[in-house]
Amino acid sequence: MRLLVLEDDPDLGEALSTGLRQRGHVIDWFREGQSADAAISSTPYDAVVLDLGLPGTDGLVWLQRWRARGVSLPVLVLTARDGLDERVTGLDSGADDYLIKPIATEELAARLRALLRRSAGRAQSAWTHGALSFDPATKQVQWQGQTVELTGRELALLEALLKQPQRVLSKAQLQERLYDWSGGEPESNTLEVHVHHLRRKIDPGIVRTVRGVGYALGAPVEPSTPEGMA
Repeated sequence: MRLLVLEDDPDLGEALSTGLRQRGHVIDWFREGQSADAAISSTPYDAVVLDLGLPGTDGLVWLQRWRARGVSLPVLVLTARDGLDERVTGLDSGADDYLIKPIATEELAARLRALLRRSAGRAQSAWTHGALSFDPATKQVQWQGQTVELTGRELALLEALLKQPQRVLSKAQLQERLYDWSGGEPESNTLEVHVHHLRRKIDPGIVRTVRGVGYALGAPVEPSTPEGMA
């Protein structure tokens, strides 16, 4: 997932960003709403982690502005405001979840996965595409029932393709999902290298090239049937 974290506390923001990156997510961390608002307008985030007590404009105001503008990506409010009325107001203003600080990063990551499942209409925790299975919680990939070892970037690329299995994604769109703003521009052939590795480690047809457009998930391959079970 590519996540936007809007948190003004430097220690907490650093801890959240580090913890979520360690779990394989791409993170852009902002400490004030104006920069985060500009980023949301130009970057395909999967979800937002939003603090309410921000300098200048309150986080709740930013949330209301985003919803009024038609921004539909999931927003998880993470705040010290624990009153019932405040929780109700946050949810009624468009938050998809409302958590009280402090919170373990593991629970935050699990809540974010749940938000993504709901937004994508997925009931199961594992994502499947024919013989391919991906568990966002454990980052475990299986092909024909066998575990496949992938690097962090390869996992992020596979997750981006699995999230929209019927869509062709351009090179620029995929790079936006794999790299945060702190890492600089990736090498020109980096994405092609990751695609090559997915094809080698999983199956040559797992990623389909659409010439002049980009890449898409290949057609689903049915799981193999063990001998004697046909």
